Amino acid sequence: MAVGQCSFPIMHPVAGITLGTANAGIKQTVRDDILVIQMPEHSTCAAVFTQNAFCAAPVHVAKANLAHSPRWLLINSGNANAGTGEQGMQDALATCADLAAVVDGAATQVLPFSTGVIGQSLPVNKIKAALREAVSNLGAANWDKAAQAIMTTDTFPKGVSKVIEIDGQTITINGISKGAGMIQPNMATMLGFMATDAKIEQTLLQNCLALAVEQSFNRITVDGDTSTNDACVLMASGCSLAPEIKQDSEHYQIFADAVMTVCKQLAEAIVRDGEGATKLMRIVVEQALTDEEAVRVGKTIAHSPLVKTAFFASDPNWGRILAAVGRAGVENMVLEDVQLYLDDVCIVRNGGRAGDYTEEAGQRVMNQEEITVTVKLGRGSAVQEVLTCDFSYDYVKINAEYRT
Repeated sequence: MAVGQCSFPIMHPVAGITLGTANAGIKQTVRDDILVIQMPEHSTCAAVFTQNAFCAAPVHVAKANLAHSPRWLLINSGNANAGTGEQGMQDALATCADLAAVVDGAATQVLPFSTGVIGQSLPVNKIKAALREAVSNLGAANWDKAAQAIMTTDTFPKGVSKVIEIDGQTITINGISKGAGMIQPNMATMLGFMATDAKIEQTLLQNCLALAVEQSFNRITVDGDTSTNDACVLMASGCSLAPEIKQDSEHYQIFADAVMTVCKQLAEAIVRDGEGATKLMRIVVEQALTDEEAVRVGKTIAHSPLVKTAFFASDPNWGRILAAVGRAGVENMVLEDVQLYLDDVCIVRNGGRAGDYTEEAGQRVMNQEEITVTVKLGRGSAVQEVLTCDFSYDYVKINAEYRT
């Protein structure tokens, strides 16, 4: 189940980037579950990772290898290799060495990523047996296969492709992501892999990615759970004929805006595919003192099981939203200054139910698939948006049966 139209887009090739998939039979044999992404020499690579204290073994290895001019990404679905202790670390290192042997590279130039069930040993031999096929399948047009190979409980593959022009030359930015449950980014609860043919040095690329992630993947939540395996990667092959992206230039802003757009669209696709989701909710908090305050209020509403179940039932139970705002930790909030809206319908003003609000107007909005909840705090000028979805019966069923 997904909210809205979620078809996979046409993905423009990214010069210098190739992708190959294979089926290792880690948890299933219906679709590919191994993905290899190859970058040319002299590429730059940036990444951000989960802040979960129990971060998975591949996260530790990828963090370390990021400093060694990586050229390959190795991703598996079906097994998270998390909560697996020292053996998990050895297994992650072994898969890097296995891929390095196939591509005649260095193990430290491989960034490993895993997603799936926590607490089970990684089937290293299965992955090793599938690597030659994945490498033999490397091609520039395999973005759709790549997006499918990294899926777990996702109901559709997620991709975005954007082309910009700088000085008469094109730069392409592609991205794929996976995620449907265990979504509460702290950077960021999902896996996301983006690639561009832009020329840009690593530190600037890292700054660009960090800013984009903060305003996109860190503004979504499905269930408030932060995963052990979250990661988002941005590769730059440097193969575009466009001039190098430099800091504090007009070109950088054009490029950074495009990366932000790709991240936001991928993040929204994750929420649309939230496990069991039937509605997409945009929580817009305006007139906050700070961005942090606005995000805190937005996430308090978005995390509330009572709010989320009310939306699933299409019940305009606005008291649940009001209660969430009240417990968001806003100091010295003047209740009479707060206004709440469902789309364009004002439900709260002057400290209570709006005088012109009607249940019929609220019901009309709640019957929609996509709803905007606007909170005006009346305290400042900061504005932030958080995306979330409802809680349905299917969310419970999917997660009750996840390991079967």
